[in-house]
Amino acid sequence: MQNRNLANLLTLAGLASILGSIVIWFTQGGQGTNHEERSHGERFGIFVGLWAPTFFILANRYHAAALEEGR
Repeated sequence: MQNRNLANLLTLAGLASILGSIVIWFTQGGQGTNHEERSHGERFGIFVGLWAPTFFILANRYHAAALEEGR
């Protein structure tokens, strides 16, 4: 059962990464006074958004392990 809980946690982390990316993009990307500050906020938002596929892949692996464990 531990693998299923970890899979659920990783799925939530992936969703949080997507939402966090959007929030960072809009709050830091448009708040800068010059082009460099706005660009940094936009790049940081993209960076956080790139974590989501990793979390989803790991969640898929742990979900598969939980199904194997249940057999």
